[in-house]
Amino acid sequence: MRRLFYLLFIAFLSLTSCKNDAEQKHEPEQKISLVKPTVFYEKMAEHDGKIIDVRTEKEYNTGHIKNAVNMHLYDKDFEKQLETLDKEQRVYVYCKAGGRSAEAVNIMKEKGFKRVIELEGGMDAWLEAKKPVVK
Repeated sequence: MRRLFYLLFIAFLSLTSCKNDAEQKHEPEQKISLVKPTVFYEKMAEHDGKIIDVRTEKEYNTGHIKNAVNMHLYDKDFEKQLETLDKEQRVYVYCKAGGRSAEAVNIMKEKGFKRVIELEGGMDAWLEAKKPVVK
């Protein structure tokens, strides 16, 4: 009787501890980071990725981070523009002071972007840290 109990107990444990393939295959976690200008600059230098400026075109034209693409957050097709990006690739996001980039990051998170790095304090902090800008 005791032997039967142990066999049933082992069978129960093995059945309850097994997971199906769908449960075992999970997507990698999202990594959303809010970083200061120096860290943002270093990460851009170390890793490839898209740099997205979510300010207006007028703001962008006054000066932006080298290789940044202007995707204004409040454009009607902003979310459609995001669809052109690889969700697995690292994406760097900034605005003027941090408010719009935070909104953009939330949208990107909902859309499944895996690695998003947001510039804390936006372009204001970038300029204050004396980081390079192109016009």
